[in-house]
Amino acid sequence: MHTNTMLASWVALVLLVACAGRQAEARAFFVFGDSLVDNGNNDYLVTTARADSYPYGIDYPTHIPTGRFSNGLNIPDLISESIGSEPTLPYLSPHLTGQNLLVGANFASAGIGILNDTGIQFQYMTKYICVCYIIWQLNIIRITKQLEYFEQYQTRVSALIGPDQTQSLVNGALVLITLGGNDFVNNYYLVPYSARSRQYSLPDYVVYLISEYRKILNRLYELGARQVLVTGTGPLGCVPAELAMHSRNGECSVELQRAASLFNPQLVQMISSLNSDLGSNVFIAANAYQMNMDFVSNPGAYGFVTSKIACCGQGPYNGIGLCTPLSNLCPNRDLYAFWDPFHPSEKANRIIVQQILTGTEEYMHPMNLSTMLALDNSRT
Repeated sequence: MHTNTMLASWVALVLLVACAGRQAEARAFFVFGDSLVDNGNNDYLVTTARADSYPYGIDYPTHIPTGRFSNGLNIPDLISESIGSEPTLPYLSPHLTGQNLLVGANFASAGIGILNDTGIQFQYMTKYICVCYIIWQLNIIRITKQLEYFEQYQTRVSALIGPDQTQSLVNGALVLITLGGNDFVNNYYLVPYSARSRQYSLPDYVVYLISEYRKILNRLYELGARQVLVTGTGPLGCVPAELAMHSRNGECSVELQRAASLFNPQLVQMISSLNSDLGSNVFIAANAYQMNMDFVSNPGAYGFVTSKIACCGQGPYNGIGLCTPLSNLCPNRDLYAFWDPFHPSEKANRIIVQQILTGTEEYMHPMNLSTMLALDNSRT
């Protein structure tokens, strides 16, 4: 009897997975945000904010750089993998045509933030050093432009499958948006006495960011998004780049950690309010801060030898400058929580995505991705 019950359960599980796989196969995936989720758009821009040279992509299936700020797969890749979908192509890729459009698109661009002025102060800080840094800031795809491209995408798909089918594709799609970190690191704290830090106290700046982020999410909804994962910031003060600049003994930057601790709870509150106004749980908040802090505070528990030193870089904690062919490079990327001075390794990304998929309410609010997709499948 016990064997028959186990067999029946196994058959049911196989059928459930097969059904879910068919649903996921038809589900488009759209990605918006910054370098944490950029799949290579900046490779098509005249910019230095690119990950198009060795050793980026060293562990990617092709072992060549793809524009991802990772040694291998990034968070959108792993979400696509988890739902049985093909990786989304960068929107600027010439290969994003025909049937490839139906898989979705990645609009993300390294260097951007919630605010359109995030990064502009690089011009003032670096214009005396190298004109190329000015080009970096003028040629990234800011979030307003990403949303314009999303409109353009829908026009292109309408020509392929018609407006009604396009609306169904967009309404049924999964959307990921990752913003906020650059608004602190590359804006408010970019230089001492930055324009934004003189304009706002940190608490007031966070309130302003959240209000602007709400407008972005509202616009996504207006454009048809109905299932949206919104990630908060990670532990900004604990990345190797910040340790190299501010840490004497490996401790995280107190001020940047304070920024994250103010921003993330207010993001969850805003998402709850927005869902309430819409009468549906359209937006799901992912607690990226805690997901990262789990392995940052206890790397050994996750198989890492360090969460302070980047695999690729130079200087203290390998946190100075960019990851380049001349940088220090660790032989085993799976032992490092951080790939470069700012970005998690593929292994760390896998830990994050697992929490997005199955995490408790501590990590995902009001539900995890698996629950959201199961509820959506039950309605179709």
